[in-house]
Amino acid sequence: MQQNTVNMFNKKSILSLVLLLTCIMAAKAQVKIGFEVSFKEPQAHYAEVQMNISGLVKDYVDVKMPVWTPGSYLVREFEKSVEEFKATAAGKAVKVEKVRKNTWRIFSAKAADIQINYRVYAFEISVRTPFIDESHAFLSPTGIFMHPDGMIKSSSTVKIIPFNTWSKVSTGLTPIAGKQFTYKATDFDILYDSPIEVGNQDIFEFTAAGVRHEVAMYGGGNYDKEKLKVDMAKIVEKETAVYGENPNKYYLFIVHNFLKGGGGLEHLNSTTLGATRNAYNTEEGYKGFLSLVAHEYHHLWNVKRLRPIALGPFDYDNENYTTNLWVAEGFTSYYENKYLHRAGFTDVNEFLKDLIGGVGTVLNTPGAKYQSAASSSYDAWIIGYRPNENSKNNSISYYNKGEVIGILMDLEIINATKGAKSLDDVMKAMYLQCKTLKRGYTDAEFKAMVEKISGISFTNFWTKYVNGVDDVEYAKYFGYAGVNVSSENATPGKPVTGASGQLTNEGLMITSTTRNSAAWVSGLNVNDLVLSLDDTSLSEALSTVRLKSPMISLDVIPLVGKKNIGDVLKLKVRRDGLEKEISLTLKENPNVRLNATVNENATPAQKAVLKKWTGI
Repeated sequence: MQQNTVNMFNKKSILSLVLLLTCIMAAKAQVKIGFEVSFKEPQAHYAEVQMNISGLVKDYVDVKMPVWTPGSYLVREFEKSVEEFKATAAGKAVKVEKVRKNTWRIFSAKAADIQINYRVYAFEISVRTPFIDESHAFLSPTGIFMHPDGMIKSSSTVKIIPFNTWSKVSTGLTPIAGKQFTYKATDFDILYDSPIEVGNQDIFEFTAAGVRHEVAMYGGGNYDKEKLKVDMAKIVEKETAVYGENPNKYYLFIVHNFLKGGGGLEHLNSTTLGATRNAYNTEEGYKGFLSLVAHEYHHLWNVKRLRPIALGPFDYDNENYTTNLWVAEGFTSYYENKYLHRAGFTDVNEFLKDLIGGVGTVLNTPGAKYQSAASSSYDAWIIGYRPNENSKNNSISYYNKGEVIGILMDLEIINATKGAKSLDDVMKAMYLQCKTLKRGYTDAEFKAMVEKISGISFTNFWTKYVNGVDDVEYAKYFGYAGVNVSSENATPGKPVTGASGQLTNEGLMITSTTRNSAAWVSGLNVNDLVLSLDDTSLSEALSTVRLKSPMISLDVIPLVGKKNIGDVLKLKVRRDGLEKEISLTLKENPNVRLNATVNENATPAQKAVLKKWTGI
């Protein structure tokens, strides 16, 4: 009898819980969130945002703006650009209180309909921040939109009302049929991951890997649309071939062409690229643009779907720490070179030159001996995106170190499997694993997959290159593919100071000194103003030098170049308004220059590795 009572109680409890959850889900389903974005003063760099919330019946509602944007690991405090925040509930103005740096509380008194209005100032040119002027609006969504607290998984709609001289909207969001410039997002992760370009952009399309691709060009330029259609499609096809499938039916490239531009930011089904508008007709400029395309498109898999476990679901209020950006970004930097080579844009010699150049960058960065790839990834929030004058001396970019790790790991896998497997197999397997598990990977899981594919232990490799700061054994790994690498001093026989700076009307303001260099040892400081060298005024010492930039190294001054290693250079500097003399004992350049060449007498095993590695 007692057991039956317990069972009845349990059944009633379960039923009550089910009813409660059903009510909660029904309530959430009734909540509707919509935005309207318009532009009354684009010339002053403002967007007008109206946010409508219905069905959320509470005493108060908190709405929040993200403080960072995924893919760019820095708290940027987007809320600082919000102005004139106000709200009405049931048609009446209500009290609003800011309760956190990025959170506004609307005292709605259980009203079913809330309207929020605010303005956003947008005048920072980058791929990760909103920008508006009279010619166009780029809406980087984490800097424009807000979400009700705790409702990241809620759907929303967005209506764009272009300025009266604009006629086009480009975005990866799903359009709502029958409603011009109106879109839907299934949740706020999707909305925050879908940039919007508004204006009169030049739009063209191509199809590759069964996917429709749209390119929205802003800012003009000397690009050849027909050529880009063909060449961008080649890259898409090569990348899709690695993973075996393309997860999108539509993909958008938003390209901002400036006098001098660069950089990119990945999204789930789109990317924003910065480019130099008149560099498309040069070999270097065109290859640079295609490299950027290859890099950001690879993020379609690596980062957006094949991702470290810390990078999603996102915490938009705080930093999201991971030790695996060396895979997310570093490997992508490596693969951009592989894809350009596989697509036929570089030959073997160019491919090797690009890769060995990446190795040289790590070898010649003093901070590579002090910070590991894992630590660089974790510290992206405090060092990577906030470099100072000493960053090169105590840190290494996870892009650069990760690219080198990717090269070494790829060669190790190919060599261990006698050309049967490569890093491609690891990336595809990890992509499928993340897809199946519906979550990101841990560092241990990535390592386990590398070992499974290669059939060998990578514990020592991880210790040395991922978590350690060992010197890169480039000759060993390139040797697997029959590639000989030679090393020489970057400036043989010539002394260097290890200092650089910016020219001013008064002298050379030091902006950087290299660890253990003559400048470092002698105590020459950043912000010292160099007035003369060996009693020769700076202007006289530079009189025969044709400068392309005010940023120069002390080493370009002829007076320095005439000296020998071990000679003393006397500098008169002004520090904090006081003049003093500093003597530099000149040293040999610690930097190296690497050269890679294919060994014509490579063994069959080495040739097999090279063939697998290059993918051709």
